[in-house]
Amino acid sequence: MPDFLLELFSEEIPARMQARAAEDLKKLVTQGMVDRGLTYAAAAAFATPRRLTLSITGMADRSPDVKEERKGPRTDAPEKALEGFLRSTGLTKDQLEARDDKKGQVWFATIEKPGQGAAEVLAEVIPDVIRNFPWPRSMRWGSGDLRWVRPLHSIMAIILNDAADNEVVDFEVGGIRSGDATQGHRFMGPEAFTPKDFDHYVKTLEAQKVILDPEERRNRIWHDATHMAFARGMEVVEDQGLLAEVAGLVEWPVVLMGDIEDRFLGLPPEVLQTSMKEHQKFFSVRNPKTGRIEKFVTVANIETADSGATILAGNQRVLAARLSDALFFWENDLRTVKTEGMEAMAAPLANVTFHNKLGSQAERIARIAALAREIAPLVGADADKAERAAKIAKADLSSEMVYEFPELQGIMGKYYAKAAGEDAAVAAACETHYSPLGPSDDVPTEPVAVAVSLADKIDILTGFWAIDEKPTGSKDPFALRRAALGVIRATIEGDLRYRLFGILESALEVHPEPPSGSFEAEAAKLADQGSSRWMAARSLIDFFADRLKVHLRAEGVRHDVIDACFQLGGQDDLVLLVNRVNALQKFVETEDGANLLAGYKRAANILAAEQKKDGVEYTLDPDPKFAEQAEETALFTALDAAEAAIAPALEAEDFAAAMTAMAALRAPIDAFFDKVTVNADNQVVRRNRLCLLNRVKAVMEKVAIFSAIEG
Repeated sequence: MPDFLLELFSEEIPARMQARAAEDLKKLVTQGMVDRGLTYAAAAAFATPRRLTLSITGMADRSPDVKEERKGPRTDAPEKALEGFLRSTGLTKDQLEARDDKKGQVWFATIEKPGQGAAEVLAEVIPDVIRNFPWPRSMRWGSGDLRWVRPLHSIMAIILNDAADNEVVDFEVGGIRSGDATQGHRFMGPEAFTPKDFDHYVKTLEAQKVILDPEERRNRIWHDATHMAFARGMEVVEDQGLLAEVAGLVEWPVVLMGDIEDRFLGLPPEVLQTSMKEHQKFFSVRNPKTGRIEKFVTVANIETADSGATILAGNQRVLAARLSDALFFWENDLRTVKTEGMEAMAAPLANVTFHNKLGSQAERIARIAALAREIAPLVGADADKAERAAKIAKADLSSEMVYEFPELQGIMGKYYAKAAGEDAAVAAACETHYSPLGPSDDVPTEPVAVAVSLADKIDILTGFWAIDEKPTGSKDPFALRRAALGVIRATIEGDLRYRLFGILESALEVHPEPPSGSFEAEAAKLADQGSSRWMAARSLIDFFADRLKVHLRAEGVRHDVIDACFQLGGQDDLVLLVNRVNALQKFVETEDGANLLAGYKRAANILAAEQKKDGVEYTLDPDPKFAEQAEETALFTALDAAEAAIAPALEAEDFAAAMTAMAALRAPIDAFFDKVTVNADNQVVRRNRLCLLNRVKAVMEKVAIFSAIEG
């Protein structure tokens, strides 16, 4: 079976687009082949800065012949209906067959489509893929109408046969005709060559200074860089994102290590690292003894006679100019905080609007400071330090350094706070209060930082809830879902015990009154409708519950189990809620739990049906004196024992003990349903038994609302 090799050769493709483009090429070409009946064994795609390559192995020689039967109009249908059917099939009337059908005789057409050779199929598929390729951005050049990410120079499309008589898939796109040749590196291997097979293609490219596989380029860069650093007693700061980007900038990686001038070594490591990464795509090299960034690694795309000395010299000149700016910003910012304090740095924030309905950044900081002071005792933090940290945590937003490098917000705040003589816990909070910014980020753990972090996130949530700017669908422009998840993670991972609803109400007090009608859906669920701020807090609690489901689902917790606990009401102690949820999930996954859940649902269904039929609710306490069978009496006894054990267990927050006490109900409930007829002829006995079922439901619902659990 033949193989197929396709290469689209162009000017430099942006590194960020290469991996997706390779996957798109493989998907679109193979899907087009399969749609036309041309099968294959395997496919692999590769990208370098100047080429997209697709290798397909085990391809069929041709697509199969297809025979299709199509039902048409009745034989006595109007002539126009028959003409339309003939047009759609491409047949004539004498080629149709009349067959008996339920409604009389019907015309049937048998359409035979001969298969196509592999070259013919590919010649149809590939031009269509090229013309409609889903680049994020594309351009048109010259007089043609073809759009590509960068000017496309050549297309190599070869069917590689076992007998070595390779065949060019002939087509033309945008004035470019496909061929059987390509070339290597722009400067070190520009000679054209024709591959004999895929292995020959890869080896010849490497001989002409092109490494086709991006993974191999990444590995070579990292290997050479780390060994070069190790030989000098240093280490490369790992950055997988930068590594992937640099591997997309070069076809032949040549790793070089340069020096950073001594005058810049006093800059914070994060400044050096950010500046070199963002502007020069350099890797930072750290001295493990000092923790300072002292060298850099750059990756060239060419070998030079002077072993890269000229390249390094040019890079070091450019780097010195960049770092001179950073040093100027750093010294200016330090001068401000050392002479005037963090307040002077924060002062310009009074003129920076946070949101036109929520005031300036300075007003927001004041809210966060007050809220951090309120939260501090709940998380074991010093209230004065928490308030102070909140007041200066965002001061660096007006610094020159953060203006130049926004990604350093918080990090620079820590350095400036230390330089201003602030307490160590206050300085640390300046950096970590933004965390977590993503699911893999650590949460703050130091109490002062935790208080500021919670206050920051709760203020933004309550603020946008107050002005009715809640997330809708996939739209969340103010990252409110991330803020809620940050509160949840910090609370659970820190084992912090506090009532969230009260804090939300307090935070909402300093925001505008929520507009009338913002919470009708939430209010409709509530029996006791309070003020609009109270309803906003209730709405936010529901939002937190949804985010908690997402968070716990990733840890294997069922959403319906969370609902069963949350519907108890008053579940705004997140740590307590999670403990209850985990205990309930373990319980319902046991045999006793599954059977008891079935018993609960049976009791609830019978009770609901009879209450609907009778038009009354059977919520009175059942009386054991009306029990006529031993199984009834046993269930009364078991409910008394379970209730007596569940209440203190819940009070002590020992959910495992509460579940164990509830498990003891399984056998009595099973026996009751096996031996007792609920709808007895004696109406007194019937009512008592229905009230007993209600008691079963009520006792179990002290632990969770089991009706929310599926299955």
